[in-house]
Amino acid sequence: MPEIRRYAEADWPSIARIHDAARLDELRDSAGVEAFLTLEQTAEGEGLFDGDLWVAVEDGEVAGFAAYAEAELTWLYVDPARYRRGLGRALLRHTLANSSDETVECTVLDGNPAALALYLSEGFEVVETRTGGLAGNESFQATGHIMTWRRSAPAR
Repeated sequence: MPEIRRYAEADWPSIARIHDAARLDELRDSAGVEAFLTLEQTAEGEGLFDGDLWVAVEDGEVAGFAAYAEAELTWLYVDPARYRRGLGRALLRHTLANSSDETVECTVLDGNPAALALYLSEGFEVVETRTGGLAGNESFQATGHIMTWRRSAPAR
């Protein structure tokens, strides 16, 4: 199980590297790699630091990160060299557990079946699918699945 902790400034090179590698995978079968912008180019404009920012640490190295603001999971990326090890699931569960919101939203690009499967397996539901400007690079079109998760009532 990875350690999940709050982001520290020293984590920037790691999360930038992780984002830039994983974002290319995310775009490959959706908006296209031509739409790629680095984390350096998009972090401020896309509100990376607007809420909570968590990093997953595995074997002493930052291996993924998740950002959460205003009832929305806004970023979740894992180092491609560490895909399918449960890091994304751990970050997602940590984020949901640390949210006080009853409903959480996220958007998954069409063409990203691994992310879609992860969110569905954790109780998210697709509530809408829409096509429009790609967040962060609006000159490219993308189709996204807007998903919501609702906190369950405690068992009695």
